[in-house]
Amino acid sequence: MSTGYKNPWIVIGVALAVLGAVMLMLQTGDDQQGAAQRDTAKRVGAPDASSAMPTQSGDVTGVDPDAHFTHFRVGPRNVKAIFPDGEIMWVGTSAGVIRYDTSNDDYRLLDTRTGLLANGVFHLGRINGRLAVGTYGGGLSILNETEDDWLIYNIPDGLGDGFIYDALQLENGDVWIATWSGANRVRGGDLDDRDSWDLYTVENTGGALPNDWVYALHAGTNGEVWFATEGGLARFKDEAWQNWKHEDGLGADYERVREQIEFDMDPGQYSQHHARQKVEMGLETISVAYNPNYIVALEVDNDGVVWCGTWGGGLSSFDGETWRSYTAADGLPGNHVFMLHVDPAGELWVGTNNGLARLKNDEFTRFTTEDGLFSNRIFSMATADDGSKWVGSFGGVARIARLE
Repeated sequence: MSTGYKNPWIVIGVALAVLGAVMLMLQTGDDQQGAAQRDTAKRVGAPDASSAMPTQSGDVTGVDPDAHFTHFRVGPRNVKAIFPDGEIMWVGTSAGVIRYDTSNDDYRLLDTRTGLLANGVFHLGRINGRLAVGTYGGGLSILNETEDDWLIYNIPDGLGDGFIYDALQLENGDVWIATWSGANRVRGGDLDDRDSWDLYTVENTGGALPNDWVYALHAGTNGEVWFATEGGLARFKDEAWQNWKHEDGLGADYERVREQIEFDMDPGQYSQHHARQKVEMGLETISVAYNPNYIVALEVDNDGVVWCGTWGGGLSSFDGETWRSYTAADGLPGNHVFMLHVDPAGELWVGTNNGLARLKNDEFTRFTTEDGLFSNRIFSMATADDGSKWVGSFGGVARIARLE
């Protein structure tokens, strides 16, 4: 693959020492002074990604695995996906994919200069044993690590469109892909067979898929697949569709959250799509960022309970019969939920516009930059084999050894 892109990892450190030609800096901490250390780094002129040396690979020196937290800075970019893969941590940003080897601190950036069609990354995982990257406009990219090149699947191959928010492979081999123009199923996972591709939309499901903008997928505990859309929750089971919306219990009512909405920008003022959506959902009189049908994040816990993170309507759970919603009044850090993660211990983590929360025994424990987070707006999270939490935000990733 080609080289020549900007260094993706800029790591901010207590010592504030510039480390070699790749201009990496490391920030670790054993206390709760993360915010203050970031401020210090800015004052002394710590480089960010826009000023880094033009390199596409290197190593991050000085990482202390025993530190309470370590910050990896990626510059003015979102980190929307983190995928632990043994000793390798894959990080999806709005400027490409970073491959970080935790065993030796080597990193590499994979972007349009290495074969991706788009740098914006929303999904990382494995399909048929290979790394799968869902991109913003560049389709689904599959990395052939042996040959060091990419296989690209896009609209001519059967994709609904080139904007891929999520993908998963079931035990039977079927691959599901979340796009902004419906949900694809690739029967048996045969991506190269055009006849194996199906596309499900609002139109061809008779509205059972409630919206064509599909943001997340998750396999259920009984063979079903769950779909998070801008218009509600859907389930595909035994070749049949069913959906649930706000009127069924999804998302908190506006009166419960109207005093807790942080974002006052109304998307309907800037997008015809969202303006039309507001009319369809009866939200014309609401002028802030609130849509209880809009599911941004989706998880299914070990008990089969479905968790939905909504746009302003808080967190909702569904056990197959009963809905329950949690808001900031219940201890949720914020009502805009961007990320959900069930860790190996079965605990649910919730990333919001105002911090990270762990739900345990029906109570939320909130974590912020004071606990080592890079930022309080949380977009992605993963648990590594050593139990550490990797949390993605705008501008960087925090590796936190202990969240207690």
